[in-house]
Amino acid sequence: MKKQLTLGSGRGAPARSSFRTILLALLAIFSALAGRVEAEDARAALEKLEIVTSSGAHQFSVEVMRTQAQRERGLMFRRSLPADQGMLFDFQVEQPVAMWMKNTFLPLDMVFISKTGKVVALAENTEPLSRAIIPSGGPVYSVLEVNAGSAARIGLKIGDSVRHPLFGK
Repeated sequence: MKKQLTLGSGRGAPARSSFRTILLALLAIFSALAGRVEAEDARAALEKLEIVTSSGAHQFSVEVMRTQAQRERGLMFRRSLPADQGMLFDFQVEQPVAMWMKNTFLPLDMVFISKTGKVVALAENTEPLSRAIIPSGGPVYSVLEVNAGSAARIGLKIGDSVRHPLFGK
């Protein structure tokens, strides 16, 4: 003989109430976790950026990391990056900076840029997942990260120009 759980009264009500409380608590936890993952995976809007080298002007679309939290996360945990995209880190003042590849699965080229948009240093083909410090070697206003090999492909050299509203006119 099967036991039937009653919904509103009798012996089944306390069990149902406890089950409902646990279920609601679990749903709240999963909802909070899903929101956190979604927020962490949220991509910034893409902005246009142009790099001018001796071989011409090269167009990229970049996510701009303007807050401390965004700069700390960067491209960590990403498994792919389209060839014409990158990430631009806005440090808001010229200062020496240090980057690293912790939790970054993609080999990258890092382009260190002055407030005027001039390339002042390059770190090409950085090692994925490395904790090695990659210093700017002097004050920079911004760092552009693109797929490894991009700098060589466009002939990027120190002294070349980067055009984006971050660097003014």
